Amino acid sequence: MEQTQSNSELACYRLFQLISPALPIGGFTYSQGLEYAVEAQWVKDRSSLEDWLKHMVESSVATLELPIIDRFYAALDSGDIETIEHWCDVLYTSRETSELRAEERQRGLALYTLLRKLDIDIQVVDSLSSHPNQLLGLCIAARAWLIDLNTLKQGYLWSWLENIVTAGVKLIPLGQTDGQLALINITECFPKVITQALDIEEWMIGSFTPSIAIASSLHQTQYTRLFRS
Repeated sequence: MEQTQSNSELACYRLFQLISPALPIGGFTYSQGLEYAVEAQWVKDRSSLEDWLKHMVESSVATLELPIIDRFYAALDSGDIETIEHWCDVLYTSRETSELRAEERQRGLALYTLLRKLDIDIQVVDSLSSHPNQLLGLCIAARAWLIDLNTLKQGYLWSWLENIVTAGVKLIPLGQTDGQLALINITECFPKVITQALDIEEWMIGSFTPSIAIASSLHQTQYTRLFRS
């Protein structure tokens, strides 16, 4: 009993490590189109930032990333390389701009490199011909560190949100209190989002975020940029 409790507590701390801004994969350098949205005044205060984030959660994170995390986690358990390859390809092709695809590759490659240095077995990625991605790396780490699937998804949602809100605080700019309020307001929908993602059938997996795709495309030629996407 004590050993089980110890493993559970350790898994919790490993999750904190995975979702920390200190994780050296460069998450803080990306805004996923938000930088252009602020420049264009599409996002200009906490209310419009929250609208932007809710759209991302409901039309991309819940319908693309969370269902793919489910499928990666299960495929790693069964050693199903073909399924892993398939969802790697789906994830990459669902990134609608060159910046978002580059972000996916760069984050994934950085995480794979880190996991190797932490002595986590990631041989599975050596057999793949698809592009690196962060979600697969997170699932590999979660299995190695005994982080259960639901907890991993909760941690991923928090990490994604914290990075984007931090970018919004800098770009708009928002005060730190408004940033905290945005975190509180958006996380209120996370339990519902996780439940809804479980009902996403395979043919439904994808994203529909045209405003983010447009912002990301225009960010590529934006004159002054702090972020890589």
